[in-house]
Amino acid sequence: MLTLNSTEFQLPLAHITLAAKRYGQKDKPILLALHGWLDNVDSFIPLAQAFEQQGLLNQYQLICIDWPGHGLSDHRPGHYPLHWIDYIYDLHAIIQSLSQEKQPITVIGHSLGGIVASAYNACMGDNIEKLILIEALAPLFESATNAKTRLHKGLQQQQRFNQQLSRPTPTYASTEVAIQARHQLTGLALPWCEMITARNMQLFEGKYAWRSDPRLKLDSLNRFTFEQVDGLMTISNTPTLFIAAQDGYKQLTLTEEHANTWFSDIKMVTLTGDHHLHMGNANQVAETIGAFVLN
Repeated sequence: MLTLNSTEFQLPLAHITLAAKRYGQKDKPILLALHGWLDNVDSFIPLAQAFEQQGLLNQYQLICIDWPGHGLSDHRPGHYPLHWIDYIYDLHAIIQSLSQEKQPITVIGHSLGGIVASAYNACMGDNIEKLILIEALAPLFESATNAKTRLHKGLQQQQRFNQQLSRPTPTYASTEVAIQARHQLTGLALPWCEMITARNMQLFEGKYAWRSDPRLKLDSLNRFTFEQVDGLMTISNTPTLFIAAQDGYKQLTLTEEHANTWFSDIKMVTLTGDHHLHMGNANQVAETIGAFVLN
């Protein structure tokens, strides 16, 4: 595997400090990579290596951000339930901070990162040069009739979570057990679980414990309806690339039929691979992205 130099740095925002990793030179246009749920910046290692091999890092820098509660970033304060829409505020603050580098910003979002990027672009598209969505196209939505059940379930989960706060932190004798747990939870291939898990864990009293915010596993208290998503997404003029996986998560791309009503300039591509195709099929994903951003 190609060894690629990167620079770890912190991004102190007004409300939280995030961890980040930079590949390439700081004076180049920015590819801002946003990872998915329970992942971290290391999920972009294979893509960064493919970018390097294909020469894209001679013309761009790749900046990968750990979302709050993921990787080495701070957790949101307190024990209050998390809300996906707060990531849009995070992204706005990230882009405002990186804009000080005076370089155009293209956003690459995978899964949760793509959901957040699509929503942000819908209302703040002038801040983005181009948009690349991998296995996500728009915010998730459901029928308004689910609102009561979702809120009820979410409050019950939060109550159980609060009761667990006084219990000892779960630990593992080795990272191997945690890697297997991640594999069973998400179905992510073991090599990629190993790559991601190390950054999401920490030593705790001589054993390994998850560094990730445990609230990330709680259900959202609310979700948009289709009417809300449709109203938000119509219509963006940002040049957009949508990459779907042949064996990906269909619920994240069910809205593909609406893509041309939400984006005036969109290219849609389906590539071999599963939900994490930017890891398992990094070369082809990198080639597709390279052709798009250099066009």
